Amino acid sequence: MLMRLAPSFLLYVSLLLDCLPAAEAVRMPVIGRRGPRTQEKLERVAAGLGRRASMSGDLKDQGDVRYYTNVSLGGQQFSVLVDTGSSDLWVAGNVPGAKSTGKTASVTYAIGDASGTIMTAAMDFDEYSVQNQAFISVGVDSAHPANTGVIGLGPNSASNIYEQFNSDAGDTPLNRIFEQNTSTPNFLSVLLGRSDDTSNPYPGDITVGEVVPGYENITSQPKLPILRDEDSGAQHWQTLLDKDGIIGPDGEAIPVQSVVQGLDQLVVVFDTGFSLPQVPSTVSDAIYSRVPGANWTSVLAASGNVWTLPCDVELNVTFKFGGLSYPVNPLDTNLGALNVKGSDGTEICVGAFQPITTASSSSFDMILGMAFLRNAYLLVDLGDYVHGSMASTASPYIQLLSLANQAQAHKEFVDARLGGVDNTSAFHLLPAMNTTNWATSSNESTSQKLKPYLPYIIAGSVAAAILLIVAASACLGSRKRGTYQRLHEPAPAGLPVNQQPPFPRYQRPHRRY
Repeated sequence: MLMRLAPSFLLYVSLLLDCLPAAEAVRMPVIGRRGPRTQEKLERVAAGLGRRASMSGDLKDQGDVRYYTNVSLGGQQFSVLVDTGSSDLWVAGNVPGAKSTGKTASVTYAIGDASGTIMTAAMDFDEYSVQNQAFISVGVDSAHPANTGVIGLGPNSASNIYEQFNSDAGDTPLNRIFEQNTSTPNFLSVLLGRSDDTSNPYPGDITVGEVVPGYENITSQPKLPILRDEDSGAQHWQTLLDKDGIIGPDGEAIPVQSVVQGLDQLVVVFDTGFSLPQVPSTVSDAIYSRVPGANWTSVLAASGNVWTLPCDVELNVTFKFGGLSYPVNPLDTNLGALNVKGSDGTEICVGAFQPITTASSSSFDMILGMAFLRNAYLLVDLGDYVHGSMASTASPYIQLLSLANQAQAHKEFVDARLGGVDNTSAFHLLPAMNTTNWATSSNESTSQKLKPYLPYIIAGSVAAAILLIVAASACLGSRKRGTYQRLHEPAPAGLPVNQQPPFPRYQRPHRRY
């Protein structure tokens, strides 16, 4: 999640280990369940996986999901949150037989932190056993319940523990597994699904070294190169979005511009620990600002503004990678069941694609978490990020397999939000207009937003008044000249040649655009 200990809009999920026979790969089935009230940041810090700072826009909600698996250290089992957006293992509670290294480390997250002594102990991760695995031993308190923790599956170079050793002794669990099991392919994959089974609404798998059966086609998808960050400590599993790679609800490509110097494509980070994708504000605006009833506003559940909209609005958004399209289920574009109320007390929904504003990074443009990953099976091949392993020395890459069936997704939305009655054809977006920076400005009134333009509005109004006066005068003059004159009355004299007309010459007001 670039990690979040108390996440929000995240749908809560548990990763439970399956009892598999000894093998050269690991597969962990995912079982989804709603979790207790927690907090989740709406934005990510830009300072790197292990060097996070505070950020605004935190959301509190009951619609969270977390992904857990079981890890054994020194024979003691811990339920750890699975996070491809961080790179450190820490647990809270006693680890039998653990040995101190005399070193300390800490990880500061957007919400919360974890710090303590770096210890080593034997680790069992499904069928894998690793000796002397380094981890942070955290004291038990209300923020760090006993026998819980986080296992980071991000790049080794971004680990705070590794930074303290700068040697194999500080390697992450994922690296240690690949280094000790050289015949295991150096990749992990994430499949986050959705089902009609109320006892298992969010099925899925996280695998190490194998593909989820039935999804073997992922290995034939385009290999998207993992972009390397100049600061290895800020390295993410990130790649490039295609040019014109975001198709909005109107079917048109959303214009975007990367914050990364020298690139004309957006840099995208994939993160299993983060539910609300963080996108440029222009993208968030383009998706939600034209929805009737949508508001960029503060809600009781948030300590910052978010896009809210009616729950019965179906919005279709598509992302493009490697020339292929990855549609997002409208249930993931317009999030419901979040216990967010409007000013009149009725339930409203929240846009999943929120703007990355105050904490935006100069090395990536957006973060695609669960709301996207429920629609695309993700495979990350670590390649030469695993040092000491003979299994792979090639460049690392990412592959994505689309999971969305648009016809089925539409039916799911109609059944879930419209009571099975398809009236979506009556929905129309508002006309396109310049909404740039609506999501990055405060919740201003209309008069405040118009204030900078008042001089031009006044000038235009004055010019229009003058034109009306001119037109009226011309009309009256024309009517008088056209009146019947008796023949014995002299004709009216015209103006002398050197005399100006009795009204000023119209001057076009100067306008700036």
